[in-house]
Amino acid sequence: MMNAVSSIPPALVFIVGGLLLPILPNRAQPVAFLFFPVLALALLLQSEPGTRLTVPFLDYQLVVSQVDRLGLAFGYVFTIVAFLGGIYGFSLMGVGELVAASLYAGSALGVVFAGDLFTLFIFWETMAISSVCLIWARRSEESNRAGMRYLVVHLFGGSVLLAGILWHLRETGSLFFSALEGGPAAYLILFGFALNAAVPPLHAWLSDSYPEATVTGGVFLSAFTTKAAVCVLARAFSGWELLVWAGVAMAIYGVVFAVLENDIRRLLAYHIISQVGYMVAGVGIGTETAIDGATAHAFAHILYKGLLFMGAGAVLHAAGRSKLTELGGLARYMPFTVFLYMVGAFSISGFPLFSGFVSKSMVVYAAELDHRGWVVLLLHLASIGTFLHTGLKLPYFTWFGRQPSVRPRRVPVSMHAGMVLAAVVNVGIGVYPKILYDLLPYAANYQPYASTHLTETVQLLWLTALGFWLLVDKLSGEPTITLDADWLYRRPARLIYRIAVSEVSLLFALAEALALNLARLVTRASVNPAGYIMMLLRPVEGRAPRGVGGTLEPETYDPDRSRVAIGLMVIVVLLCFVVLGVVNFVGSLFP
Repeated sequence: MMNAVSSIPPALVFIVGGLLLPILPNRAQPVAFLFFPVLALALLLQSEPGTRLTVPFLDYQLVVSQVDRLGLAFGYVFTIVAFLGGIYGFSLMGVGELVAASLYAGSALGVVFAGDLFTLFIFWETMAISSVCLIWARRSEESNRAGMRYLVVHLFGGSVLLAGILWHLRETGSLFFSALEGGPAAYLILFGFALNAAVPPLHAWLSDSYPEATVTGGVFLSAFTTKAAVCVLARAFSGWELLVWAGVAMAIYGVVFAVLENDIRRLLAYHIISQVGYMVAGVGIGTETAIDGATAHAFAHILYKGLLFMGAGAVLHAAGRSKLTELGGLARYMPFTVFLYMVGAFSISGFPLFSGFVSKSMVVYAAELDHRGWVVLLLHLASIGTFLHTGLKLPYFTWFGRQPSVRPRRVPVSMHAGMVLAAVVNVGIGVYPKILYDLLPYAANYQPYASTHLTETVQLLWLTALGFWLLVDKLSGEPTITLDADWLYRRPARLIYRIAVSEVSLLFALAEALALNLARLVTRASVNPAGYIMMLLRPVEGRAPRGVGGTLEPETYDPDRSRVAIGLMVIVVLLCFVVLGVVNFVGSLFP
């Protein structure tokens, strides 16, 4: 019985439950949503590494669920953040958002436990379609456009991923999902994974769409897509040198754009790119310590980034604004929100006794063990930028600074409840990191509270704070638009639409009209071919084309007019038989 229960995919709980939500009473829907992650977590706790669930499909045996320690670590944190997000949005989420969030969480779990490439692709595309609904649920013009761009980009990435899977199937004859070697198929699959991981220049969909999601949608979006991509990268491309430098580039790139950003949720979105860079770099290094570090940092990042998006969402809900130049002085009205946000800010900045301190530094430590000095230096530089914008710039210009231009409304209790639980988890991991380390794929042998690490971290944090204090006037937000890689497809969008959609539609319309006219002509001629030919050959007077009484109006075509008599046709048929008989007779005489 225990084995039967442990073989049930936790993704099934979210997907089936999400599809059943609309038939429940309205008041029961958010309560039922909270039940899904609890049940899924219970299933995960009973799962043992090595457990498989296979399903026959055509000539293949699909491994729809394969449990290992890597997948379990991601599965645990996915269910935890789904529960926290459900509490946070308890009084805000409608049935549409609840269904989308449930399918999104379930498909993300399906990705991290997928044992074959076909199953992975199905969950991959479900994740894209369900997540875009959390953007569209805001029902604004900006969210509609951002959601459409998000969907187009992810469907393109899914198409490339499918091409890689089919190429891999042709080369190997297997759909089993494991470590991949080089070759065209592997690089196509890598492209699909890298797009979801937001590796530059494939990243702009993230900063473009996440800020336009609903208040609660941003929390779920920050958790699943990029981290599910990190998990499959670790499973398939561990040790690829290309990923080391891609991750470092992400870490620096995201920090630079976050420092320049004026919108608080867009700032946090850019910093997702930076933090995922640490994970991608860890996957590229590929050692056991590096994979543990990437997994630990993904685990902690989901929790503290979710808390940060909760804080930013509370500001958006209360003040109706999200730009730094339109905020300020809100601390007197939202002191509890500020306090809880700062727990997330200290966590992401790597303060001692917070979750980021025990997770992010493990990736840097793995780079040190692998003698990668430049990687260590650049990741430290990205860490400085993290505290600068997320821990100092955003809270200062949002809650402090000038007097508020708007009096915020009250934040619902459910939002604060979700933030409290997220803050407790982040502090708990920072104080007792063994809770996290015991969940990692390998036996982590890392001591985060070594004196060297403590001294180094404190120095970096104090120097960053000093720099912010000296340059605070230069770091305030600017009401401008940040140009990023999305400019490459947003700027020529109208021209591309005209060429790829409007002109193609016109061409198809012309082809359709031509086909219809040809069909009408053939139909009319087929009724009475002889009569139709005689009508066409009838002489015309002057310039009047076959008109009635010499007018320009064409006469009505009557298929019975000039129809050949049936007796004449019988004679013609008999004559044909006579001719054929004569030909056969003559042929028999002269063989």
